[in-house]
Amino acid sequence: MAIAALDLGRRRIGVAVTDAATIGAHPLGIVERRALKHDLDAIATMLRDRDVNMIIVGLPLNMDGSEGPAARGTKTFAERLAEALGVTVEMFDERLTSFEARERLADMPARKGTRKTGLDALAAVVILEGWMQAHPDKIPHGGG
Repeated sequence: MAIAALDLGRRRIGVAVTDAATIGAHPLGIVERRALKHDLDAIATMLRDRDVNMIIVGLPLNMDGSEGPAARGTKTFAERLAEALGVTVEMFDERLTSFEARERLADMPARKGTRKTGLDALAAVVILEGWMQAHPDKIPHGGG
């Protein structure tokens, strides 16, 4: 069983997954956002052969921890995702994940034009790693 994570942006959704042993996380790619059905279908296609039983969605809380319009929209998306894919979906505070992803990306060699898409997928990795550290008891195959 694998775990996936999503970093929802206005234009792109970054996708990351755990490795086969559920020990580490790696970027899987991005979905260019169009409409809800397209987005859900594209995510389902990306995850189809990965035996994903849980998806972690980054929750964009305000810096004071309160929920704004973006967080409410993300929760609605997460509910639709759970219905469409038939998997457990959990929310995870994503504050500062984009900052950390930018820092990691700056240290990596990348071709011009790949940084934006790489950032979205890397932000999903940061979300997944953070969730895994916070919830070792929920990781299948002895991740604790």
